[in-house]
Amino acid sequence: MQLKFGLSYILLIAAVLVLLNTYPLIVSEDLVFRSKAATMENSVSVLVSSLANLESLTEENVSAAMTLVESTDMSRILVTDAAGKVLYDTRETDGAVGDYALYTEVVQALLGNDAFTCSYRSGAFRSRAASPVLYQNRIIGAVYAYEYDVGQAALLRGFQSNIRNLSIIVSAMVLMVSFVLSRALTGKISELLSAIRQVREGAYSHRAVVRGHDEIAQIGYEFNRLTDRLQTTEDVRRRFVSDASHELKTPLAAIRLLTDSILQTEDIDPATAREFVADIGQEADRLSRISEDLLRLTRLDSGVSAPPSEVDMGPVLEQVLRMMDLVAEERRVALHCDAAESCRVLATKDELHQVVYNLVDNAVKYSHDGGQVWVSLRREKGQAVLKVADDGVGIPEEDLPRIFQRFYRVDKARSRAAGGTGLGLSIVQDTVRNRGGIVEAANRPQGGAEFTVYWPLVTEGGDAE
Repeated sequence: MQLKFGLSYILLIAAVLVLLNTYPLIVSEDLVFRSKAATMENSVSVLVSSLANLESLTEENVSAAMTLVESTDMSRILVTDAAGKVLYDTRETDGAVGDYALYTEVVQALLGNDAFTCSYRSGAFRSRAASPVLYQNRIIGAVYAYEYDVGQAALLRGFQSNIRNLSIIVSAMVLMVSFVLSRALTGKISELLSAIRQVREGAYSHRAVVRGHDEIAQIGYEFNRLTDRLQTTEDVRRRFVSDASHELKTPLAAIRLLTDSILQTEDIDPATAREFVADIGQEADRLSRISEDLLRLTRLDSGVSAPPSEVDMGPVLEQVLRMMDLVAEERRVALHCDAAESCRVLATKDELHQVVYNLVDNAVKYSHDGGQVWVSLRREKGQAVLKVADDGVGIPEEDLPRIFQRFYRVDKARSRAAGGTGLGLSIVQDTVRNRGGIVEAANRPQGGAEFTVYWPLVTEGGDAE
């Protein structure tokens, strides 16, 4: 990882340095070339103007005309006739007077064109310019100027040297900063990768230690929150498996004990055998209820449920209360119902039946003999509000936050004796939540417990409010 980041930084720095050491120099050379072109063309124009009044060019009249021109900074000036023969040369030694100047610029000038070339090599600018000399629109010669400039070349070399030194300093600083940043960055990423590997192996309690407030630190923070959720989920799963095993083991142990008693008792009388078999049937029914509740919770957890439709809660509530009348009469518990007008919600009839049945069944089971249970259904702020209350002993305040946990019982002995599996309220909560509702538990001021379900009503368009 560090090698990859290092190579990336090196390539980036190299690209920046190449750009820094090429683009400014190219631009500077181009500016000098333009300046030279303007200067050389102006100087040649002055020389051409001094010869423009001559009918023909000779060595004598050209020399006379050149003496009247102010001195220039040109390294060499040539004047040729129409055939390219040199009539005037400022070079004192090895002059070309009498020779033919076949320079490219001179040839272009004799053809009637202005010519200019400039190059930079060997630490000097070499500039050449030529223009034709006209008399009555007739080319009678050409003026050629040459400049060898080392002054501006020295300035350009100094500029290049400064850029090179600056590039070295900048590259050293960037390399140092990039090394520190890459070490810090790769260190954080390595810590995250190590934490991910440990969590992948099942160590959900491990946390990534990533300091700072940058994006990597935020990823580490979110990763730790994710592992917290995973740890919580794993704890719940283990507790659920443990509780489920314990709940299943209890009726299985009872069945095993009863069957062993029957098998090991010789000449058991029919009445006792019938009693034992009835107990075995009750424990089998209990196993069946636990299995059905576990399967229902599994389907809720996996999100596998029947598609919802518009269901009126009123008829479902009436059906459940008719079923519970007999149980309530046996316990001498009075059922009171106050149902409002139509309350249509998005759900299935089985889900609504399960929710209402579990709440009413709990209220009847945990009411004292001769107690009362109140069930109400009304519309309130776009929600169907179902309340189930009893006048029993209520729920201890310390148990209220955990009342919806799976297999959680306030009074374990009494719950098992009443036939409960410890999963009913969990099923109620998960079912209501899956349909966008809320279920709450509280104690009544007058005594007893009260459960309230808030379920979104269906609008006229068919959507939940």
